[in-house]
Amino acid sequence: MNPAQPAHTGPRRSPIRIALFGLFGSGNLGNDGSLEAMIGFLRTARPDAELTCICADPDKVRETSQVPAIRIGWQPPPGQSSPILYRFLVTRKLLQLVHAIHNVRKFDALIVPGTGILDDYSERPLGFPASLFSWCVAARLFGTKIAFVSIGAGPIQHPVSRFLMKFAARMAHYRSYRDTLSQEFMQNIGLSYAKRDPVYPDIAFKLPSPRSANSHYSDGLALTVGVGVMAYYGWRGDASRGSHIYRTYITKISHFVTWLLDEGHRVRILMGETTDLQAIHDVHELVSRARPHLASDHLVAEPVTSLHQLMHQIAETDVVVATRYHNIVCALKLGKPTISIGYAKKNDVLMAEMGTGEFCQHIEHLDTDLLIDQFLKLVADHERYERGIRETNLVYQELLRVQDTHLMAELP
Repeated sequence: MNPAQPAHTGPRRSPIRIALFGLFGSGNLGNDGSLEAMIGFLRTARPDAELTCICADPDKVRETSQVPAIRIGWQPPPGQSSPILYRFLVTRKLLQLVHAIHNVRKFDALIVPGTGILDDYSERPLGFPASLFSWCVAARLFGTKIAFVSIGAGPIQHPVSRFLMKFAARMAHYRSYRDTLSQEFMQNIGLSYAKRDPVYPDIAFKLPSPRSANSHYSDGLALTVGVGVMAYYGWRGDASRGSHIYRTYITKISHFVTWLLDEGHRVRILMGETTDLQAIHDVHELVSRARPHLASDHLVAEPVTSLHQLMHQIAETDVVVATRYHNIVCALKLGKPTISIGYAKKNDVLMAEMGTGEFCQHIEHLDTDLLIDQFLKLVADHERYERGIRETNLVYQELLRVQDTHLMAELP
């Protein structure tokens, strides 16, 4: 044997085929950032892996992530009309199961990378909950390993959605949660195994961070405040029924932005999903109407198309006030003192872990006077909060490295 050639200790393994499953390409920057984090990890840890994304918009994911992609649900081929039976919901769900069975047998592993995959915000039972259930059933039928990695769970308000999502999670070979709230929620709805499942940080904390601009706290200059807004109409996401919730929130957050401008600060409006463009427009219009000269000089609203672009905008701020979970994740990841105006407890749990739990409000009970008091307190003691955020980020990175090791051990 030529000593320059490595000895083969066994048969050569075929490349592992991994499907990454989630609502990617749908316009939610946090979801797409979670996908990017997992792709980056797998390309380093398993360069032999053949990756495919099962997602909401395959064309967009193929363009942005440079991986093959297929749609979560079956659709007629382009140029062909839908079969008559496709018009019936039950038939569509059966076709979706067939679609999942046909495709999942091509893969060795089905990974759900992060995201709040196990809640029913703005979802109906036979929408995404049924899709998740179908793909997990199909994976189990063909021996495809299922991994839920740093996922968020709860609330799941509809009993049918709760049943479908609970049993989808039960079928997973590996489960980890991004916070104890998610773990406890799954345990409380009947997934007894959840108490043995590990808890690791959101995988978006693995993404590379842009360098932050120099802080303006010490030089007496005006601060740049990032204000993340959301097109929020209540948990069901019903724009007609929840229009009063939306209008109240937009009015209050506009009053806060106006106060920031009156205090001499600059404001950058942040987004987290393409559906937030209307909220950005409405806030900008209300503030511009109230303070036309200040808004033209000190209010910036620039849409973004990726979590990286969002992080670059946040890097230019000194402090962040935001609603969407991954606005909060990015701000804390970049070490920014942050206030959360959340619509679910996931924000509160993350803020508490970062030592900023006192700076939280619920979006439907937003108190503008309290928000101003919270802002003043956060800014006055920003060094202490920044230090706690930095220390927690270091802990998060180590925990994520531990999960990487465990996840690799689970893959075929």
